[in-house]
Amino acid sequence: MGKRKKSSRKPAPARQKVPLDTAFTCLFCHHDKSVTVRLDRKEGVAYLACRVCDQRYQSKVNHLTEPIDIYSEWIDAADAAQSAQAPRRPAASTSRPIPAPASGEEDSDEE
Repeated sequence: MGKRKKSSRKPAPARQKVPLDTAFTCLFCHHDKSVTVRLDRKEGVAYLACRVCDQRYQSKVNHLTEPIDIYSEWIDAADAAQSAQAPRRPAASTSRPIPAPASGEEDSDEE
């Protein structure tokens, strides 16, 4: 006795690629879809520019680079520049007065 023969399955429909965004929100002026990324693969350079505040950024590209990669690099570069420019303040501060430094001699005004 043999098994039943399975009917052949039809191939699944091919998934359509969802296009990635090429217009993004600006870090500096916060306008939606004002930052555009242009990739020049022949020259190996990507250009990012905001149409509102005219912020610009350039980066090297390869054959795998997408516009979202350049936007992410821009965010990282802006964060690095901001942290290098202004050192961080201490996280906790107190309202207690700072104690005077202890010295070996006592100051007395009663002489």
